[in-house]
Amino acid sequence: MIKYMEELSQNEAAGIKKTIQDLFRQTCILQVKCDPVTLVQRDNPKYRICANHREFIADYLSVLDCELVHDPQEHIFRIRGEGVPVEKMTLASTRIMLILKVIYREKIMGEGLNATVTCLREIREIGRNTNLLTRKLTAQEWQEALSALKVHQMIELPGAIGNLEDDTPIYLYSTINIFCSSVDINELVQKYAGEPETQEEEALEAEAAENQQQGVEQ
Repeated sequence: MIKYMEELSQNEAAGIKKTIQDLFRQTCILQVKCDPVTLVQRDNPKYRICANHREFIADYLSVLDCELVHDPQEHIFRIRGEGVPVEKMTLASTRIMLILKVIYREKIMGEGLNATVTCLREIREIGRNTNLLTRKLTAQEWQEALSALKVHQMIELPGAIGNLEDDTPIYLYSTINIFCSSVDINELVQKYAGEPETQEEEALEAEAAENQQQGVEQ
């Protein structure tokens, strides 16, 4: 492995290291990403790094009890295995993720180019309609939820989270369906809708983390 890296240019080697770090940090590497300012889709150079150095990256990850997986349908590279870190999502983050899954499912069926765009106003509206949001979330809860969803490549935001307005476009990646993909979305919505947020919250958060890991491993 050391010899392989030594034969590469300094920039290539640095790119591989950063890409491996991102695989652990953000769940997956997308082939196409949206520009965070314009939301225009562009090829992701880190995806090309995964494709061009796939065998080396796979060998490196195997030492860490991880496997590099290519999903041709979703056009992503991701990792799975015992060495994959599991992030514990808060209850508010779990609820917002479920709302975004509902929005994506309903819009992707017939809204063309606008199918993958939502906004805070719509998230709150769907949250009320599904009973997933029964109170006004704090700024910190929105910050934590949107930040986690962005890191894990489920959404793209045109700027800082604190600068988002009600109608600021939020781009939804199809990877929103990676999480809890084996569980029917309607059952999840019914389970979390109206749940008291002051009781058994830790248990619900733990279950959300477990469902997240199951979705990634499939």
